[in-house]
This record gives sequence, structure tokens and C-alpha cells, in this order.
Amino acid sequence: MKVAAVAKLTASILLSLCISGCGPDDKKDEQADAKTPIKMWVAPNENEEAFWNKMVTEWNKDPAHTPVEFTTIPAANSSEEAIMNALASGTEPDISSNIFIGFASQLVDVGQIEDLSKMPGFNELVKTRQMSTILPAWKLNGQQNVLPIYVNPIVWWWRGDLLKKYGFDHVPTTYNELYQLAERRAADNHGYVMQLTAGKNWWERWFDFIPLYYAQSGGKSYIADKKADFGNPAGQAVLTFMGKVFNSKWSSYDFTSADDPLATGQVLASARGPWDLARYRKQYPDVLKTIQIGPMLTENGDAHPHTFGDSKGMVMFSSSKHKTQAWAFMQWVFSSAEHDRAWLELTGMPPARADLMTNPLFTDYFANHPLEKDIASYVDVALPPVATTQTTEIQRSMTQMLERVIFNNEAPTKALEQSQQEINTLLAK
Repeated sequence: MKVAAVAKLTASILLSLCISGCGPDDKKDEQADAKTPIKMWVAPNENEEAFWNKMVTEWNKDPAHTPVEFTTIPAANSSEEAIMNALASGTEPDISSNIFIGFASQLVDVGQIEDLSKMPGFNELVKTRQMSTILPAWKLNGQQNVLPIYVNPIVWWWRGDLLKKYGFDHVPTTYNELYQLAERRAADNHGYVMQLTAGKNWWERWFDFIPLYYAQSGGKSYIADKKADFGNPAGQAVLTFMGKVFNSKWSSYDFTSADDPLATGQVLASARGPWDLARYRKQYPDVLKTIQIGPMLTENGDAHPHTFGDSKGMVMFSSSKHKTQAWAFMQWVFSSAEHDRAWLELTGMPPARADLMTNPLFTDYFANHPLEKDIASYVDVALPPVATTQTTEIQRSMTQMLERVIFNNEAPTKALEQSQQEINTLLAK
């Protein structure tokens, strides 16, 4: 997943809004613009574009509907930057997909997106789409400003063929099992056992420390009451585990996406999301046949632990002159399980709903897509990142924490304490 820095975004939006001088008082009467097309931006991704093209084409066939026009989010360093620039110039759409909760937090802080829970029929939509257990993690200051579209659970992909080589007939679920596997691998002079860290960028903590922490802590948040809250036994267990793997030279901090160490057999495991399935089918079909899906590792083992969910959703901008019509379109799209089935088929990403393992529409699909099923089975325990405007800075501190343990052999307790102090200082501002 590619995201770019959103640091200083709030200040930039505030400054830009002051310059543009636009405000909600400039709105025209909605009825006068009833047939002016609803403008929507979507992620610049061919699979998502295919879904939205299908939805918009079907919606626009009904002459009673206010037509929708969609385009991909304009080219920029990131979707966040493109939206920020649009807000500054007053060219933002009515609704947009591809919004992660950290960016949404910033947009809420500057009053740029609507509280969807105030829209008529919101509660009915939540029940219809089976989102009651998913939405609480998306609350922002008591509001529901984002309608989650999908949840991509981060799980371990294991090379089943290599596990068998080292005497494992199942995927490891505990730290100790991983240590045993690593020792067998090292004794065979084959080096690394897993790709434990995703990389050096701040957003890559979503694919290593954070999902491991969610798993070990039972889904506990790493930020609570505007303070860091991961310097606890769960955080210590995770960082101690990560430190042991690296200090034993069972992993490397220098893998690159170009290497794909899982595909080449450099490692037996790597934390991945469902988006890699399509790529592997094209590039590594034989390797994909060996892949087994496993849960996030924990100290004592848990068959169904929490994990991180790479999740994006749709928002409605407060400047929209077509809120009623845009909301009608959103309701139409997300109240249909058939639409979510189409999303799953076209994108491979699990829709944000709790009935994926029970609704025949989805179980029928999963019967022929076992890896997708195994990944989607964790949607109910896949948590988004903490809703904060300081996502970038928090996770940069986590990155430095990991590097002090990996490269300086710093005690996990000390590294945790320093990172917590840094984050608390940041959040106190």
C-alpha cells in the first residue's frame, strides 16, 4: 500500500481555506442544483475504477437519479495532498473514496467532512450492511464521518512447502514456534526465517509492530486518552520478540519490495494483505499454490487474534451542494450485498461487513477462492489505525524505537519508554 506523508496537513488546509475564503455560507439551494451531476473521486486503481464504473453506469440509467460523474483522485504525491490542494482551490468533489482514518481525523478537525450518522437512514444502512461491530473503531470525536468500504486484514503468508521441509505440518502461531523454526532454518544454513519488518517508512508500521501489538494485546489501542499506551506487557512482549528475531539474524531490515523475499524463498513468511493475491497469480502462480495463511503471532498462540486492517472509506465534503443526492447514491451502493459481492470479485478486497463468512453471496465466492476466504475470515478482528491527526509522527517514533532495538541492541523496555515519552510530548501540544 502506498501512502505519503500527511504531516503538517492540518495547518496547510487551514491556511489554504483562509486564502480561498470559501465557506458553507456560500452554498446554493440544493433543489436548484438537483440535476447537476454529483462529483465523486475514487482511488487511482484499475480494479476499483472498474467497480465504480459499474456502479455509476447502473445508477445513471435511472432518470430519477441525480447523475454521478466520477474521476480518479488527481495525480499528486498522495491522495491526501491532492485533496488538500482541491480544498485550497475550492475544487473538491462532493464525495471521495480512498480516505484512511488518520486523514479523516484531520479533515474533521478543520470541519471539512460531514457526520454521516446525521443523514436519514444511516442506522438502517449500518444494519443492512452488517457494520455494527465495525463502525465503532471509525468514530471521530463521537461522529461517523467515514463509511468504510473495505477492510484488508494483515496476516502471515507462509510458504507451506518450506514449512514441511523443516518439519512443520502447520503454520506457527506462537513466538516459541517461530524460534524453533528459525533455529532449524539457521542450522540448515539457509539464513532468514521471516520478513519481520515491512520497511523503514512510517506507514510500514501498519504491517509489523502495530498488527503484532493488536494481536498480543487483544485488540487494545496503542493510543488512549491522547497518550501513548503501548509501553505495557503486550508492547514489551512484541518488541522483545522482534528484537530476538533480529539480534539472532533470523530476519533482515533491508528487504525491498523488488526482492520479494517470500517469492524467492529467502524467507518462509511475510505479513501481507489480500492485494498481493492478484500479483502473485500473475507473477508467481506456482509459489501461490504453496501459500498458507496464518494469524498474527502471539506469545501463547491464538487461533483468531486481532490484527491491523488496511482500510479505506468514503466521505462527504461539507462544501457539497448536493448532500441529499450524494447520500442517496451512497445508500444505494452500500445497501446491496450484491454490490459488495461485485466489489469483492473486481478488487479482491473484503468489503467492510461482518457477514462475509455466513452470507451465501460471499461464501459461494469463497468456496472457489480459499486464500481470499482465509484472509477475509479476519475482517471481524482487523482494526484500523488509531484515529489521530498525528499518525505520521507517532509511527515515525515507532520506527525509531524499532531501530534502536534492532541496531543498538537497546532494551525493549527502554525503547518503549522513550517512544512513549516522544509521543506523549507530541500529543500534549
